[in-house]
Amino acid sequence: MALGVSLLVPPAPAAAHNQLTGSDPRDGARIATAPARIELRFLAKLDPATTKVTVTGPDNVAAAGGAPTFSGTRVSVPFRPGRAGLYIVGYRVQSSDGHPVSGEVRFTLTTGTPADPSVSATPSAPTGSPSATPAEPSPGGTASAGTASAGAAEPTAGQDGDDGSPWLWAGLGALALAGAGAATFALRRRRSTP
Repeated sequence: MALGVSLLVPPAPAAAHNQLTGSDPRDGARIATAPARIELRFLAKLDPATTKVTVTGPDNVAAAGGAPTFSGTRVSVPFRPGRAGLYIVGYRVQSSDGHPVSGEVRFTLTTGTPADPSVSATPSAPTGSPSATPAEPSPGGTASAGTASAGAAEPTAGQDGDDGSPWLWAGLGALALAGAGAATFALRRRRSTP
């Protein structure tokens, strides 16, 4: 009887030390779809005041989406996934005998997150820049928007030049008439000269 009691006594201190019994995702898992929450299961009931859970993703980016929730021997944390890669869930709990127990669960997210398309949405910012590109050919030498109006003014200057062309022809006609008149005068003078 005493031997039977002595065999039952050692498990009591062991039971006083809390330990992880399972997790979701499990340690070492490779998953393609990110879970909404990460759950850790322990041997003994957890004390929210002394339990700490952290979740970090690639490049040590925090991936916990909120405060942990407790249900007896389970604790779960909302998961805010980042890019694909290794995620580490760290935990620290206190056993009923006051002894702290810590460890970690690692899993790999093999696909990107919905946040990745927003990264591809960022190149839409450069697509706004081509609107500035059409403005560049019209100015020619200058880059300001005011020069676009100057470029528009250039055709009007050309039109003014076209309007000035009749004056040019009129001037040339007057010179031709003056030349003809001078030639006629010279001919008359020769004829009148003996």
